[in-house]
Amino acid sequence: MLAPGIIYLIPTVLAEETAPAVIPAQVAQCMAGLEYFIVENARTARRYIKTMAPEKVIESLQITVVDKNSSEAEVKKALEPVTKGKSAGIISEAGCPGVADPGAEVVKWAHRAGIKVVPLVGPSAILMALMGSGFNGQSFAFHGYLPIEKKDRVQAIRNLEKDMLQRDQTQIFMETPYRNNQLLADLLQQLNPTTQLCIAANISGTNEFIKTTTIAKWQGNLPDIHKQPAVFLIYRS
Repeated sequence: MLAPGIIYLIPTVLAEETAPAVIPAQVAQCMAGLEYFIVENARTARRYIKTMAPEKVIESLQITVVDKNSSEAEVKKALEPVTKGKSAGIISEAGCPGVADPGAEVVKWAHRAGIKVVPLVGPSAILMALMGSGFNGQSFAFHGYLPIEKKDRVQAIRNLEKDMLQRDQTQIFMETPYRNNQLLADLLQQLNPTTQLCIAANISGTNEFIKTTTIAKWQGNLPDIHKQPAVFLIYRS
């Protein structure tokens, strides 16, 4: 019986054309040796693979999509080649696979199947935003996307501020880029004027914007980050 292959968690860029600056050579070397990839989006994954391993013939690769809509059965099926000895690379749309990413389901079932999992070093928007915020890095929580409906979103914001105060904990969250400005308006309206907000947009890109100040000082001075990838953090020291 063949020993199972290895699952490599392959980080990708957060901003276009930044691979030489943010992706270690180890990642390219790993990708060059793989013929099977489990990806969130086939088109962008193929382009990234070609960028990092230009010698590979993309048409010869085995690529399986696992996204947020994939069923448990589809995730397990994606792992079948690995259980039979073929190593695979997991590639998400941006940043590190398995962190706010459907690749986590693949990793979960890989562990249950006794498959070795190897995370590779690369950029994480969540951690880089925390690093740049000046907030509590000893205790923090990431909440993903806040609710779409305004009533639910407002309540979520109030709960985040409550947890921040009770736990002395940095609260981290995201929004779909085209709703960034609406979220910022709600944050300024709902949060205490002395609560600090960090806006971290286009992390690692040429137009990167990271700034921390109080809600009171953000009033009338918000950046326009419409349709720009961003992470938001709140804290009160």
